[in-house]
Amino acid sequence: MEIKLFDSELKVMDVLWRHGDTTAKRIAEILKEQVGWSKTTTYTVIKKCIEKGAIERREPNYVCHPLITKEQVREFETAELINKMYDGAADQLVASLLESRKLTREEIERLRQLIEDLE
Repeated sequence: MEIKLFDSELKVMDVLWRHGDTTAKRIAEILKEQVGWSKTTTYTVIKKCIEKGAIERREPNYVCHPLITKEQVREFETAELINKMYDGAADQLVASLLESRKLTREEIERLRQLIEDLE
């Protein structure tokens, strides 16, 4: 499922991914604590997520249910990044990541294992 989510919408989705089905009221409470949002702001962002098909509203009590997974969003965002910044070349993204930071031995080993698994 390809749904473009903005940072604010990802904050709402993250609450649902961590907590499962949650009332809009509780999401507002959590985001007030985490980022200082008002109830109105949270409800506006929830409404946008519903309109995009990322969340389903269930009654009673305005329970929000995620319709997309974190993995689906990661896959979409990664593909978008590769297409936008690397002309669709995933190897260029990986090369850029490898050049930009020092990797631990464990990270290098995990990358080797991923490559072997792909072969």
